[in-house]
Amino acid sequence: MAVQINPSILSADFARLADEAQAVKGADWLHVDVMDNHFVPNLTLGVPIVESLIKATDTPLDCHLMIEDPDRWAPQYAEVGAGSVTFHAEAAHAPVRLAREIRAKGARASMALKPATPIEPFEDLLPELDMLLIMTVEPGFGGQSFLDVMLPKIRRTRELISRHNLPLWLQVDGGVSAETIERCAEAGADVFVAGSAVYGTDDPSAAVRSLRAQAEATTARAPWACAH
Repeated sequence: MAVQINPSILSADFARLADEAQAVKGADWLHVDVMDNHFVPNLTLGVPIVESLIKATDTPLDCHLMIEDPDRWAPQYAEVGAGSVTFHAEAAHAPVRLAREIRAKGARASMALKPATPIEPFEDLLPELDMLLIMTVEPGFGGQSFLDVMLPKIRRTRELISRHNLPLWLQVDGGVSAETIERCAEAGADVFVAGSAVYGTDDPSAAVRSLRAQAEATTARAPWACAH
């Protein structure tokens, strides 16, 4: 149950993305928020920039696609070399087929759930995934406040993963910081996306190390982790 810290470049300086990617040495993944101004009311970046970022850093890219029609577009991110590709359950037409296609193209397949989307209807799909992302803010903008109401959902998701004995990573994204990461870890998350809590500091690499230490200490004594 290794803790993973994924800095989000949504909070980075977009004019210096290559440098910002290098500024988070020690991160497990670089989280890339792809927004299309349709599924969410914001527009960020797409395949060409992801392809360029892959060449600019040794840290693997974790691409979170907040877009319409991921069935059509998501496989392209795997094709250009993204290590993990996340599509939204609310946008995918054929999530099992899409997850299998992403895996077939060499990336880890992940599915994200918006705050109001329950996990229970997707229980049977979990074996098709490598990671599940619980949004802890409404997707679309960085810098939002963490929604504590999502903690029970994280716990329920961890219980489902444990019940089926799946090697599934459980990621949280939105408002993750030194003030909230321990609550997420205690509830069952093991992959943490942090934007302003990393890139809003003077030393992003030190922020990664600090967040990791907090999450690891909490995980070590969390009931869900101790049961494994």
